[in-house]
Amino acid sequence: MKCLVRALGALVVISAGAGNASAQNWPTRPIRMVVPYTPGGYTDMMARLVSEKMAAALGQSIVIENKPGANAAIGTDVVAKAAPDGYTFGTVIAAHAVNATLKANLPYNTEKDFTYVSLMSVAPLILIATPSLPAKDMKELIALAKAKPGQLNFASSGVGSAAHLTMEMLKSREGINLQHVPYKGTAGALQDLVGGQINVMFDIIGPLMEQVRAGNAKALGVAAKERVPAAGDMPTLNEQGVKDFASGTWAGIVAPAGVPKEIVERVAAEAKKALADPDLKKKLEQQGIVAMGTTPDEFRKFVGEEVARWKQVITAADVKID
Repeated sequence: MKCLVRALGALVVISAGAGNASAQNWPTRPIRMVVPYTPGGYTDMMARLVSEKMAAALGQSIVIENKPGANAAIGTDVVAKAAPDGYTFGTVIAAHAVNATLKANLPYNTEKDFTYVSLMSVAPLILIATPSLPAKDMKELIALAKAKPGQLNFASSGVGSAAHLTMEMLKSREGINLQHVPYKGTAGALQDLVGGQINVMFDIIGPLMEQVRAGNAKALGVAAKERVPAAGDMPTLNEQGVKDFASGTWAGIVAPAGVPKEIVERVAAEAKKALADPDLKKKLEQQGIVAMGTTPDEFRKFVGEEVARWKQVITAADVKID
């Protein structure tokens, strides 16, 4: 029996040593970054911009895998169930925190099944309207919505998206009623707003301001604590009487639970370096996006706060998903 105990003890020591060696030698092969959305959007853009710089620093390629569906749950589940060896990471946005409340049968546990690596960026939302809508600012929009309860509509990039829930917060705060028209992404929603089928919508500043500058839409206000240069001189909702109103989305890096601490800290450090690059920061600022770059502990705390915040909104608005 004593021999067996000594043998098992030696095996534990050897295994631990092998794990440390593996972490020290990492990476020795390409890494994959799972993006739970289609190419071209905010999540995909953040994954590609930061991965490119991290790959150069790590000496291995980072391959982007787009796995959209189920409000990001499909791709995120791939990350949760991957081997915790440091060769699979994922990019998540606000929907990741929303799904913890919105989806009753998630195939993973938002708190326990992930290693939270780094918050890459935050992006405040802007509210725009179709040009024909007889409202030029928030005060007029709220008055119009109260005069025509249930007759105005708003688009979002999907049920449970930051764009959807931000409008639900506004409706609750101001006592107005607009009908929700969910889309499978921002592009279709924006196209129909420009075409006049949709009255208003929230989303990140970059793509919406392109339509505003082209004269295809008009901006009504920014859901941020202070004005955002990328939105020109557009006042915040707070400045227009919607007090203490700020909302947006964000992008961060996650990995499966159990990834060695050394690897997690290395990736977080490289992400921070990438996001501190002046050219990258400027590129993001032009889109109304703020570069971050946090520690793993800071990101985990942030996600916990986001889960609690959106849970209140979802419960109050009785948001359901099919």
